[in-house]
Amino acid sequence: MKRVVPLLFGLLCGIGSALAAVNLNTATVEQLDAVKGVGPAKAKAIVAYREKNGPFKSVDELAKVKGFGEKSVAKLRPELSVGEAPAAKK
Repeated sequence: MKRVVPLLFGLLCGIGSALAAVNLNTATVEQLDAVKGVGPAKAKAIVAYREKNGPFKSVDELAKVKGFGEKSVAKLRPELSVGEAPAAKK
């Protein structure tokens, strides 16, 4: 029984992190590429947009990135977040 409780806790933590949304403001190209419906080219476009324009203020702003329209943003919305935007670079 002592081994079952930590195992269950570990499984629940793993499920929670697997269901967590990917943050558009902090994710790497690899992390964005792992989101179903993004792919490597769109992941690079997201990072390039973020580097040029600063952090995303909302997931809806993803529609400004080449390759994303309102419909694709709507489909991806549950998978993505903006979280707390990182501090702007000086």
